[in-house]
Amino acid sequence: MSQPKNTAGTRYLEHGTSEYLRANLALFAAGFATFSSMYSVQPLMPEFSREFGVSAAVSSLSLSVTTGVLAFTLFLAGLMSGAIERKTVMTASLLGSATLSLVAAIAPGWSTLLVARAFEGIALGGVPALAIAYLSEEIKPADLGTATGLYIGGTACGGMGGRVIAGLLAEAFGWRVAIAVLGVIGFVAAAVFVWLLPCSRNFIAQRGLTIRQHAGPVVSHMRHRALPWVFFCGFLFMGAFVSVYNYVGYRLSAPPFSLGQGAIGAVFVVYMFGIVTSAIAGRIADRHGRPPVLIFAIVLMTLGLALMWPDSLIAIIAGIALVTIGFFAGHSTASGWVGLLAEHGKGHAAGLYLLGYYLGSSVIGSLGGLFWSGYGWAGVAGMVAAILLIGLVATIRLTVWHRQPAPAA
Repeated sequence: MSQPKNTAGTRYLEHGTSEYLRANLALFAAGFATFSSMYSVQPLMPEFSREFGVSAAVSSLSLSVTTGVLAFTLFLAGLMSGAIERKTVMTASLLGSATLSLVAAIAPGWSTLLVARAFEGIALGGVPALAIAYLSEEIKPADLGTATGLYIGGTACGGMGGRVIAGLLAEAFGWRVAIAVLGVIGFVAAAVFVWLLPCSRNFIAQRGLTIRQHAGPVVSHMRHRALPWVFFCGFLFMGAFVSVYNYVGYRLSAPPFSLGQGAIGAVFVVYMFGIVTSAIAGRIADRHGRPPVLIFAIVLMTLGLALMWPDSLIAIIAGIALVTIGFFAGHSTASGWVGLLAEHGKGHAAGLYLLGYYLGSSVIGSLGGLFWSGYGWAGVAGMVAAILLIGLVATIRLTVWHRQPAPAA
């Protein structure tokens, strides 16, 4: 990410000004539209299985192809972020993803829907890849934490809102209307974004970066004694979380619950717990260290998974809430740790973390469908438990490294 070179002459957006408010509202809208579009298909997966006659594993591709492509899009965009004009690319991202949502809504067959969702993974990458860069360059440092929190709040609200809105609309009007409405919301968000977001004042495009200049930091991070394990934790946390969210809808739509799409979508309101958890976990990690918070996060997710075992709707909702709280605590702690561990090339380190994070959603999320098809919820729960056990081993490895004394200078 580029930084202003002459901070004395930098014109920042400051708290209390109309431009600061406009920038925050614009990026909140962009974050909401991006993540609502991405996760809108999650409560619709059982409906895809019924309409297109596909298995749970194949239906999960409606999300996995998007996050899988997005993983590489974000990584590449992160490498090129120093040369990309912020507002133009983010606007194109919002318009492209909204258009592809409408294409998915009218898809005549399953293959067409997957192609639209795959291209949406490319389009969606512009906002998350550049939003934080824009904020860090344009917002006064003293106000950056608040502005970043508002943007992340928009992404979290979008993740929840996309699931809830899609579920409610699908039950009333069908899944095509649900996806189309979210596409329209994307166009509205794009209009709000273009209208409100001040153009970059402090961005200076970097030219002539070579592959070697990008490869150096990437290789260095992968040789780091701790960073690859943190990337791996992001992969595992996201994979476990998405697997629970992907297939609990199938469980709740079947007897003895037989819930409709609206009710299933409403269950995802527990996502709100995660929004609060992220900030709390960050403060605890700053005070007590990252490894203990990661271990606690895994314990919470495991307890939530165990709570979901009986056929009790209340227990399942409570279990989803614990899984959500644990996931956000783990993800916020791991992602924040990346920036502290990376002594140089922090943008490349963040890109590697996001690459692993979204690959976890894609790979493990689809793998869970095979366990659902073969063994039902017991299979999914067993797979997620194994993933969390591996995550515990990785976290213990990080704990041992963290406790080792720093080498003498």
